[in-house]
Amino acid sequence: MMQGSNVRARPPIELKVEYKKLNSFFADYTKNISKGGTFIRTERPLKAGTEFLFHLGVPQRAHPFVLHGRVTWAHGVDGAVPVAPGERGMGITFVFPTEVERRVFTDEVEGMMRASLGDLVVDRLLAEP
Repeated sequence: MMQGSNVRARPPIELKVEYKKLNSFFADYTKNISKGGTFIRTERPLKAGTEFLFHLGVPQRAHPFVLHGRVTWAHGVDGAVPVAPGERGMGITFVFPTEVERRVFTDEVEGMMRASLGDLVVDRLLAEP
């Protein structure tokens, strides 16, 4: 007989991305992450719809960001259009349980950027086109 369970539902897959240089992270943040997702180049992309935990390692930060993500499209997955090996990968969307959690993440990243690059540069980088 099963009684109540304390197990919380969570994505079974965990992915790690480590940025070696802070500027590389800032570039990806301004181009992709700040818009809600990013592209991960990999020889083994997951199928569209797959949910996972995304560990985002960034220099100058003691612990990685841990974000929920979902694969929105993939190149090089079985049944998908074939691509060259260097072009395999997947587009992911970050899934924040609440607007507050999204804001905490963006505020922390933008604070790191301002401390490293200065307000003027960050304002230009994050300005809407």
